[in-house]
Amino acid sequence: MTERVFSFAPGPAVLPVPVLEQVQRDLLCLPGAGASILEISHRSKAFEGIMADAKARLKALLGVPDDYHILFLQGGARLQFSMIPMNLLRGSSVAADYVVTGSWSKYALEEAKKEGPVNVAFNGKDTNYDRLPAMSSLQLNPQAPYVYIASNETIQGVQFAIDPDTGGVPLVCDASSDFLHRPVDVKRYGILYACAQKNAGPAGLTIVIIRDDLVKRSPDSLAGYLSYRTHADNNSLWNTPPVFGVYVFQLIARWLQEEIGGLDKMFALNREKARMLYEVIDASGGFYRGHAQPDCRSVMNVTFRLPNEELEKKFLAEAAPLKLRELKGHRSVGGMRASIYNAMPLAGVETLRDFMKDFAARNGA
Repeated sequence: MTERVFSFAPGPAVLPVPVLEQVQRDLLCLPGAGASILEISHRSKAFEGIMADAKARLKALLGVPDDYHILFLQGGARLQFSMIPMNLLRGSSVAADYVVTGSWSKYALEEAKKEGPVNVAFNGKDTNYDRLPAMSSLQLNPQAPYVYIASNETIQGVQFAIDPDTGGVPLVCDASSDFLHRPVDVKRYGILYACAQKNAGPAGLTIVIIRDDLVKRSPDSLAGYLSYRTHADNNSLWNTPPVFGVYVFQLIARWLQEEIGGLDKMFALNREKARMLYEVIDASGGFYRGHAQPDCRSVMNVTFRLPNEELEKKFLAEAAPLKLRELKGHRSVGGMRASIYNAMPLAGVETLRDFMKDFAARNGA
């Protein structure tokens, strides 16, 4: 096998090696199917079994209640930015509440404005989205159609550490970049969704967990693919679903259950990886400066700056020969971003930690 690097890319992102090895074995001929996983019909018995198992494993991992639907869709978070207000806000005279904590919740807000009234309950723009509000401090409308959050902002590296309580108002959450990184109380959410390419599979699959009463709110006039009710009524088979993406997700769910041992253990590993990097940042005497406020730091996306752009370029150049790749931060934040999703091995984070210590010692810390 060609030697693999440690890719800290924000997405598409690193996948578990055991999953990739299984994909490699099944690519030519899926056992029992007589054809590649890329060739089987979405109506076949083989895929029917894959999808049923993927749903069952996700339900077990998260404790998804029986009154929720699990949908396997396409279009990524961008399509959800539109589908959510189309299904839940269109025709409403009451505003939906949006909590804007970074780039992705900002983009969601922009799409919602096209469908109905919105209220910006919080906007972290003035501090370049480096902090989160206390949900209890927000003036949320108890009659709002829904409250929208992004649980983890991939670009800025801020993350809600607990499941917010919005009372009787449905909470809609973009969990794309921290999906399945820890246990969550699904009952707190009306919709919990994630595009898979960060923590749950390849690009092309979007997983939507939606409560049944919200499915029923889909307007009859809505175009078929854009209606949650269409997909729920047809078991995600109204159109050809992303067969390969669902298959890889099934393998990842199995890996989480059988090799990791569940989400409690996954969360413990994730916290340890994040601790390693944040300790280096905090002990550097200001050489490394974290973007997110300490009480809002993401376990998945560690964002930080160096003293100047020349040192940042040098950091990236010296990291590459050590197999530390895709560390450049987003242009809106600058600096570095280490995305340490579930599949990032401990060895990769240890290598980055040691390099950060050495680089700081050699360059002025």
